[in-house]
Amino acid sequence: MIRRNVVVHGSVQGVGFRYSARREAERLGVAGWVRNRADGAVEAEIEGDEASVSELVDWFAAGPPGAIVSGTDVAEREPLGEHTFRIVGWPVAG
Repeated sequence: MIRRNVVVHGSVQGVGFRYSARREAERLGVAGWVRNRADGAVEAEIEGDEASVSELVDWFAAGPPGAIVSGTDVAEREPLGEHTFRIVGWPVAG
């Protein structure tokens, strides 16, 4: 079990990024959360098996149709034992 924090930069708000991320996370069996940040980025913490988390991190680098991702920052976090993936409040100061 691993956990990663991902911050996605670019034109990533207002394109269904969070909802698409939740759908991808559920498809992959990954837990955690995603949110819009006040600075225009999208941030997520994702947790699951290494292969599934890596696949979702790769998905974040491209995003859904309509998103223009200019870059991602990925950091390791300690797993929390979450079992669901959710969209959390907006906006959150970055």
